[in-house]
Amino acid sequence: MCSSDLEIGHREVAPGTVVVTLAGKLMLGREGDQIVSLVEACLAEGARKIIFDLVGVTVIDSTGIGRFIASFNKITAAGGEMCMAGATGHVMQSFRVSLLDKVFKFYPSVEAAM
Repeated sequence: MCSSDLEIGHREVAPGTVVVTLAGKLMLGREGDQIVSLVEACLAEGARKIIFDLVGVTVIDSTGIGRFIASFNKITAAGGEMCMAGATGHVMQSFRVSLLDKVFKFYPSVEAAM
């Protein structure tokens, strides 16, 4: 796997609120491990609302879904809130099939999630 398959960025958009922007393929591989590590770091810095911007995600597999389950567990254990923004098409369908669209909060955009 080349390192350009998944791009991860983050920014604080309000006190305690962080947007994690993902772009590319979220699949089996080391790149996805960074998501859970980033969530842990954001929580350690005091973030309590983490919004995942999925607009740029083109492919997701069960391992990618698992990264969000692990993140959700860490965020809720810290008393925080996890929001998903901009998931469409195949990516949204992957969450529906696994019934996670009933567990995670989905919004059409980052702005709506804020």
